Amino acid sequence: MFQSFDTKTTPDQGPPRVAALRAQMQAEGVDAFLVPRADRFQGEYVAPCDERLAWLTGFTGSAGFAAILADRAGIFVDGRYRVQVRAQSDMGTFIPVDWPETKLEDWLKDQLPGGGVVGYDPWLHSAAEVARLSKALAPRQITLRAVENLVDRVWDDRPAPPMARASAWPEAYAGLSAAAKLDALAGDLAEAGEDAALITQPDSICWLLNLRGGDVGHTPLLHAMGVLRRTGALDLFVEGEKLADVTLPPGVTVQPPEAMGAHLGGLDGRVRVDQSSAPQALADALGDGPAEVVAGSDPCLIRKARKHPAEIAATTEAHLRDGAAFARFLRWFDETAPGGRLTEIDVARALEGFRADTGALKDISFDTIAGAGPHGAIVHYRVTEDTNAPVLPGQLFLIDSGAQYEDGTTDITRTLPVGDVGEEEKTAFTQVLRGMIAIHRARFPKGVAGAHLDALARAPLWSAGRDFDHGTGHGVGVYLGVHEGPQRLSRASTVPLEPGMILSNEPGYYREGAFGIRIENLVVVADAPRLPGGDARDMLCFETLTWAPIDRRLVRAELLTAEERDWLDTYHAGVAERIGPRVDADTAAWLEQATAPI
Repeated sequence: MFQSFDTKTTPDQGPPRVAALRAQMQAEGVDAFLVPRADRFQGEYVAPCDERLAWLTGFTGSAGFAAILADRAGIFVDGRYRVQVRAQSDMGTFIPVDWPETKLEDWLKDQLPGGGVVGYDPWLHSAAEVARLSKALAPRQITLRAVENLVDRVWDDRPAPPMARASAWPEAYAGLSAAAKLDALAGDLAEAGEDAALITQPDSICWLLNLRGGDVGHTPLLHAMGVLRRTGALDLFVEGEKLADVTLPPGVTVQPPEAMGAHLGGLDGRVRVDQSSAPQALADALGDGPAEVVAGSDPCLIRKARKHPAEIAATTEAHLRDGAAFARFLRWFDETAPGGRLTEIDVARALEGFRADTGALKDISFDTIAGAGPHGAIVHYRVTEDTNAPVLPGQLFLIDSGAQYEDGTTDITRTLPVGDVGEEEKTAFTQVLRGMIAIHRARFPKGVAGAHLDALARAPLWSAGRDFDHGTGHGVGVYLGVHEGPQRLSRASTVPLEPGMILSNEPGYYREGAFGIRIENLVVVADAPRLPGGDARDMLCFETLTWAPIDRRLVRAELLTAEERDWLDTYHAGVAERIGPRVDADTAAWLEQATAPI
């Protein structure tokens, strides 16, 4: 499933759909209904049948939610989407709410009278979220009520649930067999004194069983959940026909998804539940039985984040392949865009074509962000046939894209000039580049988390009175999610970074109505070599995975320190060395010029 450019809900469709939902709210006896961008797996990317927020509001961002009341409707989005939501949703119907600055519970307390009832689908909200909201709203006598999904009642042409077949992921890429992973996690449970663990996230199931699926676009997920026992046995809840092409390891039993509630109600002993991702419906089912619920993280989470050397080797090759395709794209753009005949969709399709030419492309890893001029300032802009803009000389063009290959997941952003651009754009670009270089060059002790490093990327912008409203980086999987936790480079992340964790490094700057800038590479955490004169403290560093030119025409070299110039020249020498032999002669000649010392 590659990128499409259609618009699912136009702003004019929102008002009648909200009116139909309000009629159901009145019939159900609730004063508000919550519409998250979520499915029962609490994933970022959802199947078409779970795109309730987009269907209702028109907003297609990857994060956000709505709270529909009888006389108003709040749509909550973070800094990445505040321009986008105003373009996609009817502003006469929906009130944009800046989130997380304004919390849902505070907004509800302001909007609802005491004693109001808030309806929610218990499959679409985590146990932790429901507990937090219930506690916060209780002083105002506002209660939460689990109800059937009211959006589904009025969504007449809702798509059917996905039924893609799973495939085996090669052990040569995984580094460990599924049986070995089950044994390791069983040992973790035994060490913790726990009898079982609830696993509700599909990427955890895919990692654990060395499977990949096709139930959502752009991420090879199998919609499945499981209960892992301390014996290493796994009760897997999935539609059985999805497994027709794979062989599961001994100890894995398959049951239909609808059997999960009763199964949880019959468990006993100490059962670990990740309250941040387990849906309230399953927490309720487990709470109705004799089991002792133990709060804890998904048992796959950290082991999945610490990539095996085989996974690192596999994704390294995927990034080199992708770097060659991206170099061909950059040459094409450099030669074609100044003519003024391209549109944003032309550019997105061309890049997808260069990747497809590798013969190894499985899918793009997310909808390509291809923003010309002012559209580049929309952090997660998604071009459609309606918004498709020309690429004009004198503009900046922001292209954020990635690929799914069987051996790895890529994510890269470059900001490109279309002919000559202004000095202000170059100054801002250089500030962003300096922040990116600071992360690449960072050395830090073990135990340091993303929150400790995030400011390094922002300091050059802060010194100029600027900032960006997104994290500096997110975790990335290996032929799994392009966004993967728990590791992040963000002020909100307290998870210590460990060797093998893959992250993006992507500071940016956005001037609404004018231009956007972002530069992104993927890096992997590694043990840092000891330095002369250093103490015996164990240190970590970042090693580069992404190899593609950074446009030197946008760099004001006089604003770089000597160390920053050296890093840029060394990086470009690495691009030429690694990518040059993988491209055709004309692209190699272009690449030699693009990677020359600054």
